[in-house]
Amino acid sequence: MERLIDRRSVLALIATWAIAATPAAGFAADDAAKVAKAPPAPIVALDTPEAQLVLRLSPLTREDLAKEAEAWQALLKAKTEEVVDLRIALEAATGAEAERLRKALEPRAAERRSISSKLNAVLDEWEAKGGDAQKDIQPYRQYVRSVYAEQIKATGPILIWRQLVKWLLSADGGGALLMKIAIFLALLFALWSVARIASGIARRALAKVPSMSQLLRNFLASFAYWVTVGAGLLVVLAALGVNIAGVLALVGGASFIVAFAMQSTLSNFAAGLMIMIYRPFDVGNYVTVAGVSGTVKAVSLVSTTVITPDNQVIVIPNGNVWGSVITNVTGSETRRVDLLFGIGYQDDAQAAMRVMEDVVTGHPLVLKEPAPTIRLHELGESSVNFVCRPWTKTSDYWTVYWDVTQKVKERFDAEGITIPYPQRDVHLYTVAAKEAS
Repeated sequence: MERLIDRRSVLALIATWAIAATPAAGFAADDAAKVAKAPPAPIVALDTPEAQLVLRLSPLTREDLAKEAEAWQALLKAKTEEVVDLRIALEAATGAEAERLRKALEPRAAERRSISSKLNAVLDEWEAKGGDAQKDIQPYRQYVRSVYAEQIKATGPILIWRQLVKWLLSADGGGALLMKIAIFLALLFALWSVARIASGIARRALAKVPSMSQLLRNFLASFAYWVTVGAGLLVVLAALGVNIAGVLALVGGASFIVAFAMQSTLSNFAAGLMIMIYRPFDVGNYVTVAGVSGTVKAVSLVSTTVITPDNQVIVIPNGNVWGSVITNVTGSETRRVDLLFGIGYQDDAQAAMRVMEDVVTGHPLVLKEPAPTIRLHELGESSVNFVCRPWTKTSDYWTVYWDVTQKVKERFDAEGITIPYPQRDVHLYTVAAKEAS
């Protein structure tokens, strides 16, 4: 009997202890749940300047940055709640109380802007290290945009103006922006100067290569300039804290689309390279190409600019230039002048040849070698035709052509040698004449 009572007493004590312990266990579970749901504290301190934030984030892994984004979003949410509470109180306040609330609202709004800016920096670093832009990062960015949009709608013009002025005058706001702009402009000027120096060095170095065409020299000098500019821009952007990995990814992704959309331009580009490598002509040459005759003024990677003798400027795509027959009229140092003179059948052929020889050999711009050619060429319908072919420097071609033509005409006139007009002899036969015969 005593054992039964002892057993019952023990069971009752156990039950009493279990009932007494149950609420405590429930409260402990609630507290654990609250701790589990509490957002993590940011790894980077809240008061870290934005200029140092990127450096502080660089050692963090993708998983660390995911937690960091959650922590900064929680901070942004809490600060937004403070701003909203002050805004609601401000709408109901008047007089001195309203002014006090406005002054209290301004620093909190500035803190909220700073937190959102730092959250965006965290998101950029997270995305650069492999975070899923659509699934993981986009919700955070959408939250930042939504908070800003609602706050702008709810903020009065006076407060907006005060916040703008304060931002412009603050060291972390307008001052920092102006400093970044000044640094960016200074770096651009330095980059431009370095690129010009690099281009000048390349141009002087290439000028020492006698076998290289002027076209290829210009292209390589220009290439050195733009390579320096492109590499320098990446360095400048990186120095200003811009994530160039995204820029490089964008350029790489757009390359295929650009190449597909600019097939004809790329064809002209390839033709321009072929022109510069094989050098069918150079700047300053007189050419006939793609049905156009003129002096080459410039050749770029996509087009060739030709100036006609009457000063028209014609731009020809390099694809058309390389795909057609190219005649380089002034590509050689010397050139033969082809002249044709006709005399009457009754005139002395030897005297005409002697006149032409005297004129050609007496001209100072006619070359001794190769020797000029003067021959009776053909017996035409109206005249006896001679070819007169002296050689001269290419630059003196037209001077020799015009001078020899004029002097031969003057000597023919002085010697009594005629240059006949086209003529035809017509013989008429009548019927009476035939019958008489």
